Amino acid sequence: MSSLPNLMPRLRRGSERPRPRDRRPGWAAGTCFEAHGVRVGVRSNEGELLALLEPHLPPGWAPCSSDLVDQLFSLWVDPGEAEDAVEAGRARTVRARSLSAGLARLESEMRQGIAAGSRRRTFVHAGVVSHRGSAIVIPGRSRSGKTTLVAELVKAGAVYYSDEFALLDSRGRVHPFAKPLSVRGPSGCDRHARKTRPEELGGVRGEHPLPVGVVVLAVHRPGATWSPLHLTPGEAVLEMLAHTVPARLRPEASLRALEKVASRARVLKGDRGEARELAGWLLEWLDETRISRPAAGERGMR
Repeated sequence: MSSLPNLMPRLRRGSERPRPRDRRPGWAAGTCFEAHGVRVGVRSNEGELLALLEPHLPPGWAPCSSDLVDQLFSLWVDPGEAEDAVEAGRARTVRARSLSAGLARLESEMRQGIAAGSRRRTFVHAGVVSHRGSAIVIPGRSRSGKTTLVAELVKAGAVYYSDEFALLDSRGRVHPFAKPLSVRGPSGCDRHARKTRPEELGGVRGEHPLPVGVVVLAVHRPGATWSPLHLTPGEAVLEMLAHTVPARLRPEASLRALEKVASRARVLKGDRGEARELAGWLLEWLDETRISRPAAGERGMR
């Protein structure tokens, strides 16, 4: 049985701008939850669809007792049509070829909305694992190979935190966002992507916030040899800022969190070859406690 409340959500005054479709009749049921300081509502014209929603909610969600929300998402199925129409947020209406595809798109839209709207955490597009009590953060855009590298690190013994976002608090610590890994099909195919639990890779999920030990800015180039440059804190902030979701909405808070990370972590940038090779290198390098922090601009040595 779902633990989601039966509440028809209403937008809190001053949150999002209503659209004409908000006033259309036919909404049959709704529910509300909170995630990372953002109150989210979901409604549908078919009440039974909300029973399918819980597996698609973001990590860290909790049910709400109030129907007032900051963001409103919809799942609308047009009777008699071959496609399901999924309205997500306020930006657009997305049409899906099946209900499962519609729910997947709704799941993604909710995560992105929370990443942009959270004032409690700074969301950075990045994969995250931990090793020996500190986090390895791997910033990167979609299709940059960060999930592949995270999967190889988990297989090699690292603890799984996220393959999509690094959630930074005001102290620069990273919090878990341990949704299943989104492993794409051959040649990066989204259509055949599958959700993979870290336990299927022989790993475990992290549960507690950790300091960031190393940030890895790695670009996959076939045949490349990993010989990273160690960035200065200023260079590191600029690199991470490009992957920070609320950078334009809340620049001061974003910069504070990134500066905390850059002042304490080692930040490596370079081209990488196979993910398995880099995963082994990183864990071995972090285990070598004799390594002192290199000067900025110095090439990494094994």
